Amino acid sequence: MRMLRVLAPSVLAFTFATVSGFAGAQAPVTRVAPPTFSDLADQPATHTGFVFDRSMMQVAQGFLASGGLDAQRAAAAVTSISFDTYRYARPAFYTPEAMAALVESYHAAGWKHLVNGNQSPANSAQPKTNVTDLWLHFSGADIDDVTVLIRSPRDMNVIQVAGDLRPLDLIHLSGHFGIPKVDPNAVMVPAPNGR
Repeated sequence: MRMLRVLAPSVLAFTFATVSGFAGAQAPVTRVAPPTFSDLADQPATHTGFVFDRSMMQVAQGFLASGGLDAQRAAAAVTSISFDTYRYARPAFYTPEAMAALVESYHAAGWKHLVNGNQSPANSAQPKTNVTDLWLHFSGADIDDVTVLIRSPRDMNVIQVAGDLRPLDLIHLSGHFGIPKVDPNAVMVPAPNGR
């Protein structure tokens, strides 16, 4: 699965364009409850999930450093990474109302939403190709939480990264710990109002 190859310039541009707007105090991070994700499709799914917590991330410091993060920064940058995979028996229809509720819950908690500008509304509800949504939560100029939602016909993946991240750290994390590489064909743009 490819996803983050072109996210890098978009995330950096979006971050630098918006950091000046919210360099002040931020509300505490509010995570969206995982059961919300299971309600996005029109059918039940098998669910698999796991979490790398702070102690596991310290053990993995060498991998982060090999990805380009400074060795001391690597241990402090990421406090947890969680992965959830939902698999469907038949091609899924992602209910627009459920997706709108999820988007609104992130928006209400102060997250910034990026979407692939190349996607059509029809492909978003019943994807023929991967549909990627990216949410960023800022604390000043740094990113303290990232959620990546990747929907495809028969599976949906949710990757959540918590820590004290600089925008460039996201690029260094791509391709490690199951985080997909940046997709060269994705054009991540701020989500239109109401999305």
